[in-house]
Amino acid sequence: MVAPIIDELARDYAGKVSFGKLNVDENPQTSGRFEIMSIPTILILKNGSEVDRIIGAAPRSVIEAKLQKFLG
Repeated sequence: MVAPIIDELARDYAGKVSFGKLNVDENPQTSGRFEIMSIPTILILKNGSEVDRIIGAAPRSVIEAKLQKFLG
């Protein structure tokens, strides 16, 4: 549900933002490290540290607004 939005944002923000997807079932150590309890969870990292997160499905406008806060 959120994957197509992330794919669009990755294209639109190429060179400005890096995007990645993680299967929590295949990567329990990483999901545990970031305390991911709900799917989907979008983490926004800046300089390697979490600065925000979105839990649950969100429209593009919400995700993009959160990203914009940390660009620039």
